[in-house]
Amino acid sequence: MNIVVLTGAGISVESGLRAFRGPDGLWEGHRIEDVCSPQGFSRDPDLVYDFYNARRRQLQEFDVQPNAAHLAVAKYEHEHPNGFLLITQNVDNLHERAGSKQMLHLHGELLSARCIDTGRTYPWRGDIDRFTPHPENPELKGRLRPDIVWFGEMPMHMSRAESALKKCDLFVAIGTSGNVYPAAGFVSQTPKSCRRVEINFADTEVSSSFDERLTGLATETVPAFFESLVQ
Repeated sequence: MNIVVLTGAGISVESGLRAFRGPDGLWEGHRIEDVCSPQGFSRDPDLVYDFYNARRRQLQEFDVQPNAAHLAVAKYEHEHPNGFLLITQNVDNLHERAGSKQMLHLHGELLSARCIDTGRTYPWRGDIDRFTPHPENPELKGRLRPDIVWFGEMPMHMSRAESALKKCDLFVAIGTSGNVYPAAGFVSQTPKSCRRVEINFADTEVSSSFDERLTGLATETVPAFFESLVQ
């Protein structure tokens, strides 16, 4: 059986990470276009650096740990590795820390920095600013940016994601908002014979596209769902 699991911010909320976008359309008090767009970065790089530095530091706090939902997804993959793919919209590393291996980060990763000139990425745990030396050329400063897909930029790994969607037998969306494309349209790219399951704390804008909807906390509903697959 080919399985594609899509996860969004809702799976990480119970690990202590706030959802990126609030109900008021702001990202932690900032306008989206100011902190998550190439134009915002050009206009005020210090603001953008500070915004992601704070999120990177939060991710590395001791009390931010993979929760039962992350662990359940990783456990299922470990026991059924063939035909499994995890696609996440999240930029945290909680899936990796839970043990997930076969996965794609559509929107980049907080613990990574990208060279503005070459696009090359580097593992990164500290802050970044306009004076940060380049890893390969310390005399070159201010040429790194967060390795995050901003609005107006193409999500990563789209060809591999779409290929997996076309042949999947089970599509599971966990904690996704249903309003960020192209991920919100993934359910419509699955075959007609595919079983489509949405797991969330509330209905979303694309809930009607799913065959089954499970509502509740991710730490309760996700482990129960994957356990039912085994049984």
